[in-house]
Amino acid sequence: MSALPMVRDQSAAYSLLDLIQGSVMTQAISVAAKLGIADVLSDGPLSAEEVAGRVGSDPEATYRLLRTLSGYSVFAVEPDGRFALTPMGDALREDAPDSMRGMAVLMSHPMLWEDWGHLLSSVRTGEANLPKLRGMGAYEFLGAHPEYAAVFFQGMGSISASETDPVVAAYDFSQFRTIVDIAGGRGGLLAGILSQAPDAQGVLVDREFATADAPPVLEAAGVAGRVTIENGTCFDKLPQGADAYVLKHVLHDFPEPECLAILQNVRDAIAPDGTLLLIEYVLGGNNERHIGNIIDLWLLLLLGAKERTLPEYEELFAKANLKISRAIPTTCPVSIIEAVPV
Repeated sequence: MSALPMVRDQSAAYSLLDLIQGSVMTQAISVAAKLGIADVLSDGPLSAEEVAGRVGSDPEATYRLLRTLSGYSVFAVEPDGRFALTPMGDALREDAPDSMRGMAVLMSHPMLWEDWGHLLSSVRTGEANLPKLRGMGAYEFLGAHPEYAAVFFQGMGSISASETDPVVAAYDFSQFRTIVDIAGGRGGLLAGILSQAPDAQGVLVDREFATADAPPVLEAAGVAGRVTIENGTCFDKLPQGADAYVLKHVLHDFPEPECLAILQNVRDAIAPDGTLLLIEYVLGGNNERHIGNIIDLWLLLLLGAKERTLPEYEELFAKANLKISRAIPTTCPVSIIEAVPV
């Protein structure tokens, strides 16, 4: 009897295939988010037919979607065949505390997919491709397409909002008297910080359209009476003499010359004994799986900017006469980089 032929180990190839088909999963998760499947499952397990009836979709196609996503732990199959939420699926609910629904919807948007189709150009040239594709910079493009901008900022806001509690839990903000949040948008982070620092005053700095929805956010947190809103950008003259300035996901949006201009702007405004708190992804070793490495490719493609390692931040800060005293990890992917004037 002849020996059976040796079977080649194909596990690595199929693991790669799983990654290659990630775009299919992106679309599947986005469809579930748009239909609101997680929302209808929030009250308990349902059959695919029941889900389809509530969200207005085809029962068989809905079953096939749920079956696929259950294989990736987005949903779970009960012994009786009904589908239920998992912790991951729960994050697709629109009202979940750490909802990623906005990001799921953004990642399937045709404009974003068209952008990502040009990553090869950015890798070849080292330059942002969006200005070449769209004929304008990223922020100009978003301003010219308000529908897409709403989807884009809601998606990015999903990630940003999920970082507030971990940041506030990782650092003692109560030591400061006045905290200036630069490019702080709707004020969610500043509201969280001031809730932990009841004796501190806050200043929210951002463009007028960005702070338009800040008052109800600050009011809901019970801190509106301690916050002054000043409209401007991180390149304009900042409120002077505060003992804490916060930059969250700001520097990673700009090439080095603009980063240095922002840091020098803070250096000119900060009190002699003040503290700059930079909240960013801090990249580690080349083999580390980190969301910051993925965001870094976004920045390359859209803005020609980048994420940085801690040594790169130390070098950047030194050029602006600021010294990093420590980097504090949080329970989410961002770190808090503490720096002081020199």
